Amino acid sequence: YKLKAIDKSADVLSTLTARLAVIVFIGLFFITLNIGIALWIGETFGKSYFGFFIVAGFYSLIGLLLYVFRNNLVKEPLRNSIISQALN
Repeated sequence: YKLKAIDKSADVLSTLTARLAVIVFIGLFFITLNIGIALWIGETFGKSYFGFFIVAGFYSLIGLLLYVFRNNLVKEPLRNSIISQALN
């Protein structure tokens, strides 16, 4: 039982580590993309800070929606993923 528990723990930890690495690189891509979009929108409206305010407002709206629906969109899928990884 001890070896099986160690094997499952190592499998779950390695999977989470690999996913974290992918998330970090995707995050860096989106940060760069969002800076470019904010500068482009700002150039369109004449002031660069307008673009950053618009992009920030967009993410505030997404953050509010994620907060409202956090159980269905974040908590349940994450919990199910961890449980299925541990049981397989």
